[in-house]
Amino acid sequence: MTEATKAGLSCFVSRSESQDCYTSAMPNLTLKAPVGPGDQLDHYRIESVIASGSTVVIFQGTDLQTGRAVAIKIPHPEMETDLAFLDRLRREEDIDENLSHPGLLKGIKDEHRSRFYIVTEWFDGRTLRQKLNEQKKLSPEEAVQIALKLCDVLEYIHGHGIVHRNLRPENILVGADDQIKLTGLELAAKEGAPRLTFTSIAQLVGSSAYISPEELVGRRGDARSDLYSLGIILYEMVTGATPFPGNDPFDRLRKHPVPPRELDPAVTPQLQEVIYRALEREHKNRYASAHDFVRDLSQLDKVGIGERAELRDWKKDHESEARRLLLYTALALIPLLIFGLLIYF
Repeated sequence: MTEATKAGLSCFVSRSESQDCYTSAMPNLTLKAPVGPGDQLDHYRIESVIASGSTVVIFQGTDLQTGRAVAIKIPHPEMETDLAFLDRLRREEDIDENLSHPGLLKGIKDEHRSRFYIVTEWFDGRTLRQKLNEQKKLSPEEAVQIALKLCDVLEYIHGHGIVHRNLRPENILVGADDQIKLTGLELAAKEGAPRLTFTSIAQLVGSSAYISPEELVGRRGDARSDLYSLGIILYEMVTGATPFPGNDPFDRLRKHPVPPRELDPAVTPQLQEVIYRALEREHKNRYASAHDFVRDLSQLDKVGIGERAELRDWKKDHESEARRLLLYTALALIPLLIFGLLIYF
């Protein structure tokens, strides 16, 4: 990282309100030339593009010092002057380098880089989103196994005071034997870190189908918010759809999802109950920890099933919708019936 970038990040992290702090750092943040396959960046050779977004490009590369394959995340040149964005990437880099878990990509440290970018170990897999696009949905057994592995990673990062806050299929890599790696830690929050408001999150992930109700109304997400997101992912894995597929993200504050068993009878009542417990609107009613989530997922036969207001209300809403549809159909047919009688007589 350049000295100018370090200075800019120092200003941001300290949250200084002095305009001089920013203007003194900004003029020296010159835009870097973009890189592509075939280029060499320090001692890394760029091989191919893995993913590209509005802010970064992720490449597969080769470490010329070790010969090992690596993943390289490089900000777009115009993003290198965005101090808030660079701070988020720096936060992700710190987590990658300082935490060690089989379900996280291990960061590779290097203090002598010509520009800011993140290097991690290479993982041969595809995103859960790609897997779902190809298979539409997973068997309940496979979905539960993936959810259990995600719970294990979440329990680990939550134990280190970190909340992911951007859990979605695009940020989950799935390899052979459903081995997983959790990525997308640029929005992760550490205890004591500057707060990202709902507005900030909305700008970054839009009307994400995976944001918890409390985050939608501007409250800071915590471990239970991650578990809500995991509940939505589990719902999607077993049904092939998200529980609130409309364009209005606030549907999850006022509507009930279609019961998973209505979409796929292979979902057991016990698994449906676990999903509902993860998707409780009220933060306090959800699983208190990933450990509790694992307890139920790993012992589904012991999960108690009670009468849920969500199921009762959904059935009432569904029946009312069916009656309305029948009424509208009947009203639409009346003019046709009259017209037909006029022709007949």
